[in-house]
Amino acid sequence: MSKQPLIPRIGKKVHLADFDPAFHDDFENEKTANKRVEEDIVRLDALQDMLYAGGARSLLVVLQGIDTGGKDGTVRHVFRGLDPQGVHVASFKAPTADELAHDFLWRIHPHTPAKGRISIFNRSYYEDVLVPRVHKLVPKSVWEARYDQINQFESMLVANGTAILKFFLYISKDEQKRRLEDRLHDPQKQWKFSLDDLKERDYWDTYIEAYEGMLTRCNTEEAPWYIVPGNHKWYRNLVVANAVADTLDKMKLSYPKPKEALDAVVVAD
Repeated sequence: MSKQPLIPRIGKKVHLADFDPAFHDDFENEKTANKRVEEDIVRLDALQDMLYAGGARSLLVVLQGIDTGGKDGTVRHVFRGLDPQGVHVASFKAPTADELAHDFLWRIHPHTPAKGRISIFNRSYYEDVLVPRVHKLVPKSVWEARYDQINQFESMLVANGTAILKFFLYISKDEQKRRLEDRLHDPQKQWKFSLDDLKERDYWDTYIEAYEGMLTRCNTEEAPWYIVPGNHKWYRNLVVANAVADTLDKMKLSYPKPKEALDAVVVAD
């Protein structure tokens, strides 16, 4: 199997046709992949503890993807071992009237991670260069200007100690059909089924074009995009868990030293 990059070349036009959503590298099955995921979850537990204790850096994880791409599943499987005290998950739906009365990033900033914390965005500010473009809700000049505004926003976060990981969970149109049918016929999953998903599916090609614009214009050295092959859920989890653990590891985290000298301290009986 030929190799496939996770991060597209920065500064180059992204063509999703060049990426195989069924790619799974050298991992042949779920069992071998899950073993690696469990190892990374153990790493994440230890690294998050140091991140939280140190209170100097933070991590923002952005999950974007086509409907049924696995955003909820990624949160559930990859981050299940973390201490909830240090993690915040924010889901961004259609903006409210109050949110629409402000700039598009106004509702985002309060959910960015404080020092020592991890924030996970299940959908994000990137919705504002996707949905308005596909459905022509605003002029092209508006959504196109948002690319640079997003890059500036992310640059500001990075300059203030926040590492940013952005994952585009990429599945094929056939895989989406299979997952939608699974939701439709499984009583335990029907609550997730929405007729709106079928309407949005009619815009598949237009969304792919919008995603390519997002992946091209907002793929920076400071905050690159990962194009995660998502047809195999187990490989998707592996890619995300490994990237998050490696990113925290590169922070060279450590526990802070105590504020007082403890050598002579004795705990009384």
